Amino acid sequence: MNNYGIDIWGENNFFIDGGKVRLNHACDPAIIDIVKRIEKEGYKGPLTLRFPHLIRKQINTLYSKFETSIKEYEYKGKFNAVFPLKVNQYPSFLQPLIKEAKDYNYGLEAGSKAELLIAMAYNNENAPITVNGFKDKEMIHLGFIAKQMGHDVTLTIEGLNELNTIIEVHKETKLSCPNIGLRVRLHSSGSGIWAKSGGIDSKFGLSSTEILDALEILEKNNMTQYLTMIHFHIGSSMNSIAPLKKALKESGHIYAELKNMGASNLKAINIGGGLAIEYSQFNRSRFYSLDEFANDVVYILKDIAKQKGVEEPDIFTESGRFIAANSTVLITPVLELYSSQLEIKNLRLKDTNPPLITELYDLYNDMTKKTALEFMHDSLEHMESLLTLFDLGYIDLQDRSNSEVLTHLIIKKAILILEVKDYTELKTIEKRIKEKYLLNFSIFQSLPDFWGINQEFPVMPLTHLDKTPTRSASLWDITCDSDGEIEFDNNKPLYLHDINLKEEEYYLAFFNVGAYQDTMGIQHNLFSHPTQINVSFKDDEYFLEKILPAQSILDILDDIDYDSNEIKEIFKDKLDSNTYKVLEKYLYDNSYLNTIGN
Repeated sequence: MNNYGIDIWGENNFFIDGGKVRLNHACDPAIIDIVKRIEKEGYKGPLTLRFPHLIRKQINTLYSKFETSIKEYEYKGKFNAVFPLKVNQYPSFLQPLIKEAKDYNYGLEAGSKAELLIAMAYNNENAPITVNGFKDKEMIHLGFIAKQMGHDVTLTIEGLNELNTIIEVHKETKLSCPNIGLRVRLHSSGSGIWAKSGGIDSKFGLSSTEILDALEILEKNNMTQYLTMIHFHIGSSMNSIAPLKKALKESGHIYAELKNMGASNLKAINIGGGLAIEYSQFNRSRFYSLDEFANDVVYILKDIAKQKGVEEPDIFTESGRFIAANSTVLITPVLELYSSQLEIKNLRLKDTNPPLITELYDLYNDMTKKTALEFMHDSLEHMESLLTLFDLGYIDLQDRSNSEVLTHLIIKKAILILEVKDYTELKTIEKRIKEKYLLNFSIFQSLPDFWGINQEFPVMPLTHLDKTPTRSASLWDITCDSDGEIEFDNNKPLYLHDINLKEEEYYLAFFNVGAYQDTMGIQHNLFSHPTQINVSFKDDEYFLEKILPAQSILDILDDIDYDSNEIKEIFKDKLDSNTYKVLEKYLYDNSYLNTIGN
């Protein structure tokens, strides 16, 4: 019961041994040992750990699966892929990816001018660059400059105005024209949260009529030779393969029709993103394998090409979530358990107590294994009655406190006596028993998809995994916002350990957070990104690199257009020098809580 679904979402990247989560690579280090080493170097608070070897593993898996399918079906086209920069633009993630991508000719996809400039500066030589999203003349001109630099760049047009602008820039600059792609708007749509990315009403792509118009425009301007790719995207993180198969058939026929209409240099179909990874700790949510994914793509496109008498297209994918997600782990210390004040030492019994308080005390002292469940339920009823009496003014605050302490003690004793072995037993004991764990992080900054779309992320403690977790857990972040909570869910229950934080530390890890979470996080309450650290391996040892500390308070204020020098001068004018020195130290610290033991 203590593996927290690691066999469902872990992809054999992590394992549990000796009560600790370990990385299944090289010397198999315990993640808690990595965290302790980082803390000794002076970094506190939440941490984002990146594992570049997992990026390479995903790239290799994607390419090898498609190469196997291509060989099995004797497919004539080639396979290639590009990483969508929108998934994670941080250099601590991207630069290791580019390094690992070199052997595969794995390229980059850009959706803005800034992303295109990153691709132009850092992409591996000869690796493809695709440019998606809405474009103005400047962005299209950047594509021409990328071509001039020697990049294999494809401008995927989202509307006929973009195609006309490409022709205009080509005539004005006399530069060599990049490859041109047509994003097609399919009737087929995906599945899951992001299904609206596809379908006839989707935001992007050309209709059938616009596709024909585009071909005529290219023919009229003697530029048909630059049309090399069609592109579609039916949704991110598809949980079912059926919508993709339908989209492949639709796009395959569009490809073949264009080839037969004179687009002789058209050679590739970009099937977009959508390859899912597993986020659930409880039940599998992706109902296909990567083998099935690759086999279906290759088989369907081969079959259509044969039907239509055209060459089999090269296959491109943009499955950034699949590449990025599982390479990154968010670590956060637990700061407080909100039952910490509900211990025996906190009882304030009187010489004469209300009868229900006396009964609670007797339930606690007289409990046996046989009566544990009954006494626990009795205690909850007694506490409800005592709260009502308090509201009516018949008992005082001291009595109310004693009722809360005794009820908590009875629950803990019952669980201990019953020797609970699995989650089912815990759920049958009492659904209302919940512990609040205060974590030193911001959900809005580090898990924005949980806050925004209720995206599930695997979460588990780094230690104590050889012990039964007995507390149904709600997780609170340190922001001043009631949405900063991961509530206990009876359908997907998270159980954690009952820890005395004065005697030991307790850390939670959120897994599969490498896609979108870094760059979509918001500075709610002016919390910055956690300290980011890459954990790399050499000669069976790990070392820390590309350390990006959490921003200081002054850096964050600069980000939102305050003048940090002005702020310092204000404080200098109003404080004596000794007090200012103390304050200045805080200004250069980050916003996360800095408490003893974390």
